[in-house]
Amino acid sequence: MSVIVRYAPSPTGRLHLGNARPAILNWLFAKSKGGQYILRLDDTDTARSTEEFAQGIETDLEWLGITPDAKFRQSDRFALYDAARDRLIADGRLYPCYETADELDRKRKRARALGKPPIYDRAALNLTAEDKAKLEAEGRKPHWRFKLDGRPVHFVDLIKGEQTVNTASMSDPVLIREDGSYLYTLPSVVDDIEMGVTHVIRGEDHVSNTGTQIEIFEALGSSAPIFAHHNLLTDSEGQGFSKRLGSLSLSQLREDGFEPLAVATMAAITGTSLPVEPYDSLEAIAGKLDFSMISHGAARFDTAELASLNARIIHAMDFETAAPKLAGIEPLNAELWAVFRPNLSKISDFSEFLPIVTGPIENGVAEEDRDFINTARELLPEEPWSEETWGQWTGAIKEKTGRKGKALFLPLRLALTGRADGPELKSLLPVLGRKVSVDRLS
Repeated sequence: MSVIVRYAPSPTGRLHLGNARPAILNWLFAKSKGGQYILRLDDTDTARSTEEFAQGIETDLEWLGITPDAKFRQSDRFALYDAARDRLIADGRLYPCYETADELDRKRKRARALGKPPIYDRAALNLTAEDKAKLEAEGRKPHWRFKLDGRPVHFVDLIKGEQTVNTASMSDPVLIREDGSYLYTLPSVVDDIEMGVTHVIRGEDHVSNTGTQIEIFEALGSSAPIFAHHNLLTDSEGQGFSKRLGSLSLSQLREDGFEPLAVATMAAITGTSLPVEPYDSLEAIAGKLDFSMISHGAARFDTAELASLNARIIHAMDFETAAPKLAGIEPLNAELWAVFRPNLSKISDFSEFLPIVTGPIENGVAEEDRDFINTARELLPEEPWSEETWGQWTGAIKEKTGRKGKALFLPLRLALTGRADGPELKSLLPVLGRKVSVDRLS
């Protein structure tokens, strides 16, 4: 079987970590199987879909390292949905209903009061042509429901195993609104059939929808694809993310300076048995992550773990990879990158450390350490310098002054860099050179 998967976001908000998870899991699966990855924008909700959000989705996916093999917009495909609609109406599987939202709400409340499940009573099926004409003369427009078989629907989920959804306990779903616009379900099924989608990989909140969709696949004369429902990504408190509020949106994470590979890794492997560690690429994860590794429990995302992974990725990054990310920053060379890299949490931190080399710095040496610093300056070795110079110099200072530990190293660091933290001085000293070091020790 040639694998074809699709990622079908709605361009009604910014992508966040939660909805990046299925985007990445679909891509990893397609990559591991040598299959195709389709980006399909579910933009049939014209009131809320915007071109800005549509472009934002493509930008976010590109940033994560995901390049679709094909791209579609559902707003370009209404003729296909209309044909499916007409077929279902002709077969008696799609029927018009005229109840208002208030009337439906009262029906549900009445059913609950009687101890019955609040599912639709199919009253619309009993309407005569005259009844419908009268309702439409009153100004009512129908919404359209799909008539379920009302049976146990069985399917094998690649993550959750054997699943059964009994559609007898469900309301006939609304597929078309009063204004004639389509809800997600029918266009999704039609597109999956027309595009030859073999696997639908999505969040576990869609499991109950699967029974309905399998019935629609069958009503349109097609077999259903294979399903895999993964656990949902939540924050550390177990709350879901919101694309409208922009909580942990990819655009914000990008602006905050996180590496795309760190974000993609956390979105993909949180809630799995795969260890959180730096991977060379998304392809490397695709070669290791299997559906059997995805937990059936919660997938709680930890921002501290993302920060830690981000730092580890940077600490392993070579200069050739880092240089394009630091374009426009001067000075920039492999030697400086090697000096600063172990202290960076984000690429943007590089600029924060540059004044250590370029100056000026604010000397933070205490008055009581001034004689010690003068002695240290007098003991500075002649050039050329290497990473061994620091040990030789501090050894001489220790022998001369008797100082050791923090009392020895901190005043030197403050004098040379103006800060109490930063890169290893054995690596920094050859970069500074003797002249700058003498000036700063004076």
